[in-house]
Amino acid sequence: MSEQKKVSFHTLGCKLNFSESSTIARQFESGGFVRVSDREPADICVINTCSVTEHADKKCRNIIRKLVRENPNAIIAVTGCYAQLKPREIAAIDGVDLVVSNQDKGELFRHVVQLSNHHGPVVYACQAEELTSFFAAFSSGDRTRAFLKVQDGCNYKCAYCTIPYARGASRNPPIADIVAEAEQIAAGGQKEIVITGVNTGDFGRTTGERFIDLLRALDQIEGIERYRISSIEPNLLTDEIIDFTAQSTKFQPHFHIPLQSGTDRILGMMRRRYTTATFAARIEAVRRRMPDAFIGIDVIVGFPGETEADFESTYAFLERLNPAFLHVFPFSERPGTPAVAFEGKVSPDIAAERVQKLTDLSNKLHKRYRLQRIGTVAPVLVESKRRGSTMYGYTDTYIKVELPYDRERINTICRVRLDEWLDNGAVRGVIVE
Repeated sequence: MSEQKKVSFHTLGCKLNFSESSTIARQFESGGFVRVSDREPADICVINTCSVTEHADKKCRNIIRKLVRENPNAIIAVTGCYAQLKPREIAAIDGVDLVVSNQDKGELFRHVVQLSNHHGPVVYACQAEELTSFFAAFSSGDRTRAFLKVQDGCNYKCAYCTIPYARGASRNPPIADIVAEAEQIAAGGQKEIVITGVNTGDFGRTTGERFIDLLRALDQIEGIERYRISSIEPNLLTDEIIDFTAQSTKFQPHFHIPLQSGTDRILGMMRRRYTTATFAARIEAVRRRMPDAFIGIDVIVGFPGETEADFESTYAFLERLNPAFLHVFPFSERPGTPAVAFEGKVSPDIAAERVQKLTDLSNKLHKRYRLQRIGTVAPVLVESKRRGSTMYGYTDTYIKVELPYDRERINTICRVRLDEWLDNGAVRGVIVE
């Protein structure tokens, strides 16, 4: 009997990619392959790429070349958003055998099996308007948490974003199908599901259903004790969703909401669908129902036309909002997007300075958020990851907690007193009965 072939996965970018990589990995395992870690030699190396910035593209290219060097006889298969947008560019890299579009991502396993030689790369490419299929996916392997894909694509076409070209139009499966996948996750023993998509709150365009109806259906599934909504646009974060989350015992008071700029002028140039007043009102609506909610905010700095006054307004606006965390990104020109042609380019040095200022603000806000909760008791889902004599978990409001290692507590929700803020970004906790 021949030795089973080994396959490794190298996933970059968003939670959506991780859910899809995990599903492709299960296809390989069902087909008789052995999955190995991304640090081990393999017969097939699958790279699921991101293309949100030029830095992401460069990182993908570097990983591909590294894998070719370390696995000279392996099949190198590349998929994901970079493969969708620039398949020929990837195919030109020495050692690449297979390039698979996002439309064909669910068929990657079949394409690898059919690949009979290394004589030139095989490319499955398609245009954005051809991205019509929905690849159902959820992650497995982590003992406590799963990423569940409920939606794909985006119709918004913001001035800086390639996602509509890489992922196509907004689409989704029926609620019944997603509930069945969540039941599979529950049967696997995982306690928490992160609901993910490109524009998650836009769920329902394909089926005529509503995002709130999906949340209500998931709330009824036995075995899942926690849900988090990975990200939701402010114009889609309705009072109905906020009220439902506030009264649910399973949906956590944790919101990740993209802002991108704190000035209406720049938001208009970005083609975002809200104003700063609307955004502030959504944050206030969350806090009115969930005063202790963890709120993370995405911000882009250095967008073409952003003046020093615009940046200072954004800084002041974020300081007033007082979120728990900021995800800060420098603007990155993406070929084919309207922003490439905009005037008023911001130099990389100035953009880097603005990133640093907002990163410093984020560190201050995050520390303040954690310190305010020292001495309180919170529910913590204990994870299987351990370092030495300690283990970690997260509270309902997404505070990372360090605990003494206790194998029996893994994948359980414990009441924990938050005792001390630690320099590693966590809070030391003590389990209370």
